[in-house]
Amino acid sequence: MSASKRQIGLATATALVLGNMIGSGVFMLPATLAPYGGYSLVGWLVSAVGALLLAGVFYRLARRAPRAGGPYAYSREAFGDCIGFLVAWIYWFSSIGGNAAIAVAFASYLSAFVPAVGASPLFGALTALAAIWAATFVNMAGVRSAGVVQVVTTVLKIAPLLALVLFGLAHFNPHLLKPGTDAGSPWSAINISMTATLFAFVGVECATIPAGHVRDPEKTIPRATLLGTLIAALVYVTCTAAVMGMLPAPVLAKSQAPFADAGQILWGGWASYLIAGAAAVSCFGALNGWTLIAGQFPQAVAQDGLFPKFFARESRRGAPVPALLVAAVVNSLLVLANYSRGMVGMFTFVVLLTTLSNVVAYLFCAMADVVLAYREGRPVPLRDPLLACAAFGFSIWAVIGAGADAAYWNLILLALGLPVYVWQTRRAAVATA
Repeated sequence: MSASKRQIGLATATALVLGNMIGSGVFMLPATLAPYGGYSLVGWLVSAVGALLLAGVFYRLARRAPRAGGPYAYSREAFGDCIGFLVAWIYWFSSIGGNAAIAVAFASYLSAFVPAVGASPLFGALTALAAIWAATFVNMAGVRSAGVVQVVTTVLKIAPLLALVLFGLAHFNPHLLKPGTDAGSPWSAINISMTATLFAFVGVECATIPAGHVRDPEKTIPRATLLGTLIAALVYVTCTAAVMGMLPAPVLAKSQAPFADAGQILWGGWASYLIAGAAAVSCFGALNGWTLIAGQFPQAVAQDGLFPKFFARESRRGAPVPALLVAAVVNSLLVLANYSRGMVGMFTFVVLLTTLSNVVAYLFCAMADVVLAYREGRPVPLRDPLLACAAFGFSIWAVIGAGADAAYWNLILLALGLPVYVWQTRRAAVATA
């Protein structure tokens, strides 16, 4: 790709990783973790270490050879077209389905300013749809526009969180971190906390996907991956600790807005609007970043002939318009399904399934890191495959923590991709005959 189309620098790539990780979940996690007290912070640290192990996998893969498509590209290079397609298939499903959930969360937080959004399912659905199409149009305007929005929203979402941490230290009470009587054993509490927090790091791979648009990708992508993951880990752990050190566990466990309650202690009633605004910005920033991924990812796969060529088309500004439109339409249908009576269960199922789909891609990438390192024929430091295997082990732990139902349906999703792969490769063979 020409240098003029490489519009993503280190700041934007880091914002893509950081912004896609920090979405809506962090604002509710302190309430979820309240019963486990200080053990939950250990769980956060375990998750952070696992995320850094995965970041190391993508760091080494990107340094070796940046590839547009990220997890798919490296899996394909290591294991061939079939595995590459299956990773692409399940990851694409994840990137599309997850956006619907983020859009609904955006509408939920916006209801603090416009109560009608929360009071009326119709208004809530329309607000979520507006967010989806706004993010789509931003990305259709080109990678540069999407990058600017990503940087701005990342700064706006992190600033209030850091302010809460800094001012919260004056009200921090370490005695409030004492685990509750129902926390169970330390190992059990840490394990549950790790399971609850590990999905907050989904997005570690995002800088690798638009590799064709990144300036100096061999250096920029690895640096952005590690930097974004490290900053996210610091924000997560410090923010959770600050909130848990200001509110008693029984109060925190019942809180519908933990960060807003903590902000109210620090700054008064107006802080709830500040936190709600930060959460809404956070959701839209994540939606914008994942919309970019939902466009760039299938485009990279289509350029390799494993997805229909329709997805490879792009505008004069380099935006994969067809892929973005498909993602927006599917997201819109999922949002409408969420607001249809009797469809809520299906929507919840889709969200759980799509989250675990990312972890499946991480499993293959961790092993691809080992395979590609030894394929080069050069001496490989023992540290590298050991770290890759540790990332693989962490991903297995994540799969177990997600539960049997999610793992079962991800297996079904992978199996459904097989006939699609046969169909697509057969068409490609006929076209080249």
